[in-house]
Amino acid sequence: MDQMELTQEQKNRIEKNRQKALLLKKSKLVSHPYAKTCDAVSIDKAIIKVGATKYKDTGGGFLLEEEPDHIEEPPVFIVQEPPLLEEHRPTCDRCEKKFATSWLFETYDCKVCDACKDPEIHRLITKTEAMKEYLLKDCDLDRREPPLKFITKKNPHHNSWGEMKLYLQIQVEDRALEVWGTEEKLEEEIKKREEKKVATKTKKYHKQMKELRMNMRSSLYDKTTAASHTHEFGPESYNEDEDNYTHTCITCKYVETFEKM
Repeated sequence: MDQMELTQEQKNRIEKNRQKALLLKKSKLVSHPYAKTCDAVSIDKAIIKVGATKYKDTGGGFLLEEEPDHIEEPPVFIVQEPPLLEEHRPTCDRCEKKFATSWLFETYDCKVCDACKDPEIHRLITKTEAMKEYLLKDCDLDRREPPLKFITKKNPHHNSWGEMKLYLQIQVEDRALEVWGTEEKLEEEIKKREEKKVATKTKKYHKQMKELRMNMRSSLYDKTTAASHTHEFGPESYNEDEDNYTHTCITCKYVETFEKM
């Protein structure tokens, strides 16, 4: 069968349809801003991959970056310190044996192994106790070189109070000797402060008792003022043993004892 020769009008219509198809194909290809530096690979009609990033063609004239299927987490490397060699291990101050690990050594830098740890000798005390019992200041514990190590713990008496600082008592005792020089000087200062405290309390007590006695005697004197006789007292004398004064009426020989503030 002989092929029919297309007319010029038919040829023009075919060429027009071909141009429309080419324009439609170009309109679906979206150029990426990094197309010059990155290779764009079309995975399917709706997804375009540029480098390591996938973009979805929304059909509305823009690309939407897709979320990755899974996020690769960086690898975690666990660094383990090599065990101490025998010659590098510290020696216990009590048993004089080398040890690899110790709670006192790791926490307070005290060279005593766990086997030799004694709850009485290696007792922990609070900062308040350390300052009161050994007459130390904040700077003596935390600023004097080397600063004493401590651990913190919640106050067992009240949860809202601040955390307690716990020091190793034997280290506090050594620091007290650095501050006061000798144990005798520390004990002497403690005794001196205790005596001063007792003297202050005694003086306050005597003052309160003196005020009480004067109030009592003044009230009794007011009750006996109804008598017509008026005393005329002579010179007063001081009684050192009882810390009071007396004077005698020159008319009736009445002796009155009183105190002066």
